[in-house]
Amino acid sequence: MTGHGVPAVPPVAPTPREVERAVNRAVAGKSLDAAEATALLHARGEQLAALAEPAGRVRDEAMARAGRPGTVTYSPKVFVPLTRLCRDRCHYCTFVTVPHRVPSAFLELDEVLGIAREGAAAGCLEALFTLGDRPEERWPQARQWLDERGYDSTLAYVRACAVAVLEETGLLPHLNPGVMSWQEVQRLKPVAPSMGMMLETTATRLWSEPGGPHFGSPDKDPAVRLRVLEDAGRLAVPFTTGVLLGIGETPAERVDALLAIRRVAREYGATQEVIVQNFRAKDATAMQAVPDLDRESYLATLTVARLLLGPTVSLQAPPNLSDPDDLADLLRAGVDDWGGVSPVTPDHVNPERPWPQLDDLARWTGEAGFALRPRLTVHPGYVRAALHDGAPWLDVRVRPHVEALADPATGLARDGARAVGLPWQEPDGGLVTTGRADLHAAVDTEGRTGDRRGDFDEVYGDWQAVGERVTSPAVWGTGDAAAALRRAADDPAGLTDEQYLALLTSDGAELDALGRLADDVRRSAVGDTVTYVVNRNINVTNVCYVGCRFCAFAQRKSDADAYTLSLAEVGRRAAEAQALGATEVCIQSGISPDLGPGAYAGIVRAVLDAAPGMHVHAFSPMEVVSAASRAGVSVRDWLSELKDAGLGSIPGTAAEILDDDVRWVLTKGKLPTSAWLEVVETAHSLGIPSSSTMMYGHVDHPRHWVAHLRTLAGVQDRTGGFTEFVPLPFVHTSSPIYLAGIARPGPTLRDNRAVHAVARLLLHGRIDHVQTSWVKLGVDGTRAMLTGGADDLGGTLMEETISRMAGSAHGSAKTVEDLTAIAAGVGRPVAQRSTTYGRLGAAA
Repeated sequence: MTGHGVPAVPPVAPTPREVERAVNRAVAGKSLDAAEATALLHARGEQLAALAEPAGRVRDEAMARAGRPGTVTYSPKVFVPLTRLCRDRCHYCTFVTVPHRVPSAFLELDEVLGIAREGAAAGCLEALFTLGDRPEERWPQARQWLDERGYDSTLAYVRACAVAVLEETGLLPHLNPGVMSWQEVQRLKPVAPSMGMMLETTATRLWSEPGGPHFGSPDKDPAVRLRVLEDAGRLAVPFTTGVLLGIGETPAERVDALLAIRRVAREYGATQEVIVQNFRAKDATAMQAVPDLDRESYLATLTVARLLLGPTVSLQAPPNLSDPDDLADLLRAGVDDWGGVSPVTPDHVNPERPWPQLDDLARWTGEAGFALRPRLTVHPGYVRAALHDGAPWLDVRVRPHVEALADPATGLARDGARAVGLPWQEPDGGLVTTGRADLHAAVDTEGRTGDRRGDFDEVYGDWQAVGERVTSPAVWGTGDAAAALRRAADDPAGLTDEQYLALLTSDGAELDALGRLADDVRRSAVGDTVTYVVNRNINVTNVCYVGCRFCAFAQRKSDADAYTLSLAEVGRRAAEAQALGATEVCIQSGISPDLGPGAYAGIVRAVLDAAPGMHVHAFSPMEVVSAASRAGVSVRDWLSELKDAGLGSIPGTAAEILDDDVRWVLTKGKLPTSAWLEVVETAHSLGIPSSSTMMYGHVDHPRHWVAHLRTLAGVQDRTGGFTEFVPLPFVHTSSPIYLAGIARPGPTLRDNRAVHAVARLLLHGRIDHVQTSWVKLGVDGTRAMLTGGADDLGGTLMEETISRMAGSAHGSAKTVEDLTAIAAGVGRPVAQRSTTYGRLGAAA
């Protein structure tokens, strides 16, 4: 038993050799699996000191990516303890109390504003709202207080207070209200640029077993708390979370919690900061006799957290929970942020540990070799992405408050920024809006920021070899769009490259005219009916050794998030899809060593055995080349075998941009253009049709788009095997090449309109169908493409992992009714089709 009564789980200590091997892998910059990370938690002495070098590398890269190289940040804040009542009973907490020990169940609104005004006067920029979870569900006094003031819940009062703070003081609310539902997170996003909730631990036994520190606390179920992190990610809320160390968890359980946070961070990109907090025992609690976490265990966990989480999240250690002499070691372990520090209010959760004075904190940070600068409650990378690139991190209603305090170049707090109250109001009609009010217009007119990695040329070669910078007029074209439009009206597929380039770079009235012309060409080619296929995507494995620089999907086999489906599971999903009306299963996966030479035919047979008559649309050219190579056969022989097994068609993905200079930056040249062309032309010659695609909006430019479309047209002239063309907008949110500052943040709305329209013209008479991706564009974007050349909505999907992992926020499934509604929004009928565009149903 531990000191507070929770059943102890003896940790399985790694051998010295296992610790040494894990340290060597970390120092060499290798990725770590769970066992290796757990071994690192046992590093001490020289081994622990050696880990400072790789942790420092990742910390420095995190600072650079955040736009603040060499700079540790903190948020100047006031602490608003809205209520100290809670329905939970955590055994280490002194913040939570009972009704008769506080003057009132909640702070009154004027008390909240009094704290906020004092903070604003002292130069604070954040109002941190901390409170107990849903006290009204335990304490009648809390329910009565809310009822008397007209609030149906604690969270409704939180929202009202946040609005008042924004309007009266200009401080930015950071909300820590505990467990929230998806709807509640959505309701709070318009009043707070960021939110947070500590995961604390994934050790369920600490919650479910008597004596555990979270026993009797319904909101401390790890599964429930992880769901909150995921919901915040889905809603694009910059979110702070973290782990609490020393409450009875084992080293393996610490690693499991960090890996759970990493999974959510990678999947949604919304985890802005992870707090690694060391337990400090408090008097008058059930855990008052439990020893504080020892210094080396804390440093080892910070180091492992930095190595596991990588450079895309900030790592915080609360400076008041460590001795001043230890702060330099925390920074060496990978910390890059001190969190919120208040010159006004105490740390109400740890009142026995006062905040350091800001002058002292700056001096200690400087002595460790770093500058100290204030940030906003929303971290700088999210500020820049929202303000410059139109990313959906800030609700339109709170964005002006952030803009008033942010340095637009860095995303940090503007020098000399002072919080001043600004109006806050619902958009016209009270509609709930989660994106920018002007949609993509500001991005189209303002462009993106000029930031990128300083070592780009060293790491990736001469950027000029790929082409001039994408902002150069020589690249984007200066041709006569009006003249090109006149010629295209007579001969859509007969323009010169320069004329297509002029159309691809058109804007305003000329872009509108291009869309109308493409719509007319579409109508003459395929009519007004919008088609779709009922299908299911099955990603058999996310294990991949290729390592494309744009991919957020691929995992190492030993990674906590890795998976490979069994053939039985593949068959089960296919049968389930068929029962729901699907006529197609689309299969694309990672390039995994677990998929041996016979695995691919086995996958096809598993689908057809479980779902007879199903069309199997499977295996990208990258998968084909890799599988044929491992089998020691030609691409033709491998595809012949798969056709015999029942393969119906292949997806023409992995095309990206058919230019080897661009492909080198995107994929390190792993599938050159010639290999992609060999696969699709060989498939076509065997009677296996394919789609064709183009992923655009990353390190490419419109001249590449013209050349890519020309290449596809040439293949179609030779083989006639393409069923459709699918423009795929680059989803940047979680893509490594974007996070490294290399790629643009995806195409703009203008780009999307121009690409779909020019594709319709250039491919006219060759490829009849232009598909628009609702996964990547959403409903409004899809409708815009349907009025500018596109005629097909693709599939219902039922699940879609690759785009979602990249950061797409438009869901992973649509019903037939959903697709019908999309088309109805532009006045078009719909009809179900087969994979090869045979009509399966009457237009509806």
